[in-house]
Amino acid sequence: MQADPIATIVEQWKHQRPDLDATPMLVIGRLFRLTDALDQRLRSPFGAADLGNGDFDVLAALRRSGAPYTLSAGELSRTVLVTTGAITKRVDRLEARGLVSRSVAETDSRGRLITLTAEGVELTDELIAIHLDNQRRLLAGLSRDEQTQLAGLLQRLASTLAAGDD
Repeated sequence: MQADPIATIVEQWKHQRPDLDATPMLVIGRLFRLTDALDQRLRSPFGAADLGNGDFDVLAALRRSGAPYTLSAGELSRTVLVTTGAITKRVDRLEARGLVSRSVAETDSRGRLITLTAEGVELTDELIAIHLDNQRRLLAGLSRDEQTQLAGLLQRLASTLAAGDD
């Protein structure tokens, strides 16, 4: 097993400031390092498909919405958890590539609907299969039970953090 730099940091703090409990770093520090490591290992197929950061998130949100694979900018913003301005920039790039199209909403002429094109559906279906295979590969060091346990713990942490936002 590799050396754990986070455990080393906690141990150093224990010696330098024994009055402080640095053990929360064992979780938070590791989560930060894992986020960066996972992002680097998962981004390659999207880069190879010439997609910018977050572009696949838009394509996937549209694909997950089901036929006709259409959402408003506001719905996309809520689904992808970024501002409508960020959605606009991503949609501009994807539209230029022919992966999505825009249309005027029938119920509100100011609103725009974003729809996956046939090419967008095809690319998204191809990339989601690769993405899920990568995720499975990255989690292979954990048993199915450990993955389930970790998923539950992360969900509980996320709920705790969300409750703190109220």
